[in-house]
Amino acid sequence: MEINMALNVFDHDDYRPPVWKSYLYQLQQEAPHPRRVTCTSEVENRPKYYGREFHGMISREETDQLLSQAEGSYLIRESQRQPGTYTLALRFGNQTRNFRLYHDGKHFVGEKRFESIHDLVTDGLITLYIETKAAEYIAKMTINPIYEHVGYTTLNQEHALKNQVQRCPDEPDAARSRNDCSTERLTSLVRRATLRESDLAPKYEKVHNFKVHTFRGPHWCEYCANFMWGLIAQGVKCADCGLNVHKQCSKVVPNDCQPDLRHVKKVYSCDLTTLVKAHNTKRPMVVDMCIQEIEARGLQSEGLYRISGFSELIEDVKLAFDRDGEKADISSSAYEDINIITGALKLYFRELPIPLITYDAYPRFIEAAKISDPEKLLESLHEALKLLPPAHCETLRYLMGHLKRVTQYEKENLMSSENLGIVFGPTLMRAPGLDAMTALNDIRYQRLVVETLITHEDVLF
Repeated sequence: MEINMALNVFDHDDYRPPVWKSYLYQLQQEAPHPRRVTCTSEVENRPKYYGREFHGMISREETDQLLSQAEGSYLIRESQRQPGTYTLALRFGNQTRNFRLYHDGKHFVGEKRFESIHDLVTDGLITLYIETKAAEYIAKMTINPIYEHVGYTTLNQEHALKNQVQRCPDEPDAARSRNDCSTERLTSLVRRATLRESDLAPKYEKVHNFKVHTFRGPHWCEYCANFMWGLIAQGVKCADCGLNVHKQCSKVVPNDCQPDLRHVKKVYSCDLTTLVKAHNTKRPMVVDMCIQEIEARGLQSEGLYRISGFSELIEDVKLAFDRDGEKADISSSAYEDINIITGALKLYFRELPIPLITYDAYPRFIEAAKISDPEKLLESLHEALKLLPPAHCETLRYLMGHLKRVTQYEKENLMSSENLGIVFGPTLMRAPGLDAMTALNDIRYQRLVVETLITHEDVLF
């Protein structure tokens, strides 16, 4: 994000351009610069990863004297009390600060790891200076954020924009042209302010997938609009939507991640809610497309879902979805054997990082399956379904409706709800960190859960 970031958006009554706050950026510019205090004599047993800033085993008093010249002065010494351990001594605020120094291929005194001691000291001085000068300011950064006025979402949701334009057939050509041009200029920060959510778009809640990130060049937090200080690891970035915020701001950002197709590279092995929000669909397209293909030409196929297709061809289908998304060709001309399509659907559910019946909800489903009274069993399953994330519940509802239709052709395909429960139980449910014996004992309950969901799909959903 450039300092003089330009924001180009549609005309929108509620939109207010963010004002990037410069106070912390100015403080970073004022922070003391590192001044290496070199050792004039040769030191024995100097570690190869330290340079002339290493002074060997000197006392704290000698260290104070050497560093008294200027703010930002630093050196490395070996501890007299614990030989073989090293201390970074740094002059800041007219006193010497001592930090235990470590090296594992990179230098560090805390969470951040640096290629050089100079970078470590530079970042440390910036952090010390800003946190000393602006402690109260930083504590209040999350108050009155710009996020709620501007928000953010993502690029590459082209079909959502197209739907929006198509719903306005009376819009003049010139206005439509302006919108088309503006679409290309949207930034990740302001897109939410410019797009009305599709009436058909599911309103699934999704938490952000924040990862510590090093920003190249000056960056500002997209939640509080304050500068993200430091040399590396200045903040966190959502791996799914690209939102950039301070680590402390990430704790208060709403759970409204709108994944960006530039970040969501795959269909298989992608979190289910992330996938449907990235593609603006109710369910994963792989589920819809496979089920539609199976119902079009495979409901009477003997051993449907029980018989496996060739694993290499199933892998081909997976790669097609990962590469082409909803444009993947899974028609009979591409894959004549319907068992390849059923295999691809089962593989999709097996590779979900969080199972369709989530780890959090798993115990409730298993407990429900142990209830012998039929009515209480259904009541318990109904309550357990409420624990599923909306996208998971909607996908499960759609799948169970499909499997119910499969059982209606049981005379031809020989697949009862019990048989389908045996196939899909371990596919849709995975025990969260249980020992092997407990997981093995759960298999019969997994089968019973899926069998009951299929049989009573019209009542439970």
